[in-house]
Amino acid sequence: MRHLLLLVSLILIVSCKSVEKYNAQVTSLHSIYDLQEDVDAIYGQLKRHHPRLYQYSSKETLDFKFDSLKNTIVKPITSQEFYEKLAPVVREVRQGHISVAPPKEKFTKPERKELNKKKFEFYELDFECLDDALWVTGARTDSALIGSQVLKVNTENPMDLIKKYEHQIASDGYNTTLYSRAIGKNFARLYYRDKGFLDSVALTFKLRDSVFTRVLKRVDKNKPADSVQKPQDSTVVKTLTKDERNAKKIAEREKRKRHKKLGYISSRKEYIRNFNYLNDAVAIMKIRGFEDGPYKEFYSESFQKLDSLNTPYLILDLRDNGGGRIGEIDYLFSYLAQEPYQFINNKSEVTSRVPFMTFAMANGSPTGLKIVSAILSPIIVTHNLLKTQKVNDTLYYKFKYSKIRQPKENNFKGQVYVLINGNSFSASSIISTNLKALNLATFVGEETGGAYNGTVAGIYKYYTLPNSLVKIRFGLMQIESPYKTEPDGFGIKPDVYIVPTHEDRLNGKDPELEWILMDIEKDKSYSGSGKANQIGY
Repeated sequence: MRHLLLLVSLILIVSCKSVEKYNAQVTSLHSIYDLQEDVDAIYGQLKRHHPRLYQYSSKETLDFKFDSLKNTIVKPITSQEFYEKLAPVVREVRQGHISVAPPKEKFTKPERKELNKKKFEFYELDFECLDDALWVTGARTDSALIGSQVLKVNTENPMDLIKKYEHQIASDGYNTTLYSRAIGKNFARLYYRDKGFLDSVALTFKLRDSVFTRVLKRVDKNKPADSVQKPQDSTVVKTLTKDERNAKKIAEREKRKRHKKLGYISSRKEYIRNFNYLNDAVAIMKIRGFEDGPYKEFYSESFQKLDSLNTPYLILDLRDNGGGRIGEIDYLFSYLAQEPYQFINNKSEVTSRVPFMTFAMANGSPTGLKIVSAILSPIIVTHNLLKTQKVNDTLYYKFKYSKIRQPKENNFKGQVYVLINGNSFSASSIISTNLKALNLATFVGEETGGAYNGTVAGIYKYYTLPNSLVKIRFGLMQIESPYKTEPDGFGIKPDVYIVPTHEDRLNGKDPELEWILMDIEKDKSYSGSGKANQIGY
């Protein structure tokens, strides 16, 4: 027992020392030489591993920008200051899956344990950038703040912060719709990236004619919503019968199954995958992302219902869908395709014959992943070598989704509308490209943040710079549909351009959806009616 306690104490001491050393490196001033070395290191990584580095910015342009960055470092600066110089330069690669993040001070295990008992009220708010202002669109702690405009974050104008953050994130090509949408949605996270760990933040709001300030703090997760001590409930707890206990277990099991199928987000109390009927003729499928949990059962059941009820109209809502798995969007598309199709190009450009090892063994990848990958390396390397081929000095990786595939037997044969905005990115843009190119849907909203002609994603290289510890992530595979448009570097354009206003939000209006419903009413081709009414998941 004594030896065990000694070992635990030793681990804690080493851990604390490691955290202390890391924090010292993060907060210290780095020499000009070290930072210029980091600039060369990051550009070297991009030149070695990024398959489309010069697609949107020429080699001469990027060479000049990285050289100019080195020349601007004329005195020692911190990692945060270096990040603020570096991020706008990396942004010029113009590939939306590139991200740069500054290192932040770490906490010891006891400190993390205490922090995990608290929640930050600032992170309980959802923001949206509309009409050149920042608004609160959701609040999981104080719903009275919903609809208010943010006038100040501590002492700063939020629009000044948003303009700053625009220069630190990348979009695909020359598209601009991603910026305000992504920054609004991720404002709290970007503020943390900018300011670091905070115990509180003061926000000044304007709600109708009232201007007020709230200090949002880290509070106990289990603290009741108000401080009034409620009288203890003297109700006698009923003892359940055996049948009631069994019924409760079955209900809980069904609830877990439902959560798994629909992708339940517990922190937000909402589902990733949603399907219901607006009326007997119109079904809507809202997909918030393509990255969590099993998906086949959801789509199979949804399209079976559409088929059995002979539903004439389907609305696919991909607004604020940041993407995810190719397998899921391919499976969804198989229910929307009308003839045999090839979902993605059969040549996915890469820079290595073993791209999965490049991903797994990067210095920023988790240690556990490196160990497992090293053990399985003979299998991974063999698989990668079989999947890659060189054509005219360019390496390509072949996905199974590049094969010619058949639509599902019960594929949807009615009219499809797709809702998109600047936060429709990555995988949601790839499926949108296929639907747009084959004229399978009417698109309503604004240009997607993801490019029509594909994106560099798939698997990623995670790299930590040696001196500043600034981190970079970028894709290793060019993934695209077989369809292209000119000019290159823009998203999927809507057939009907509609951008909501804050007034719409205040009045509970969804102008894009309203337009679709009006268009359906005008559609004289509608014949027959389904039997569904307000049913769904």
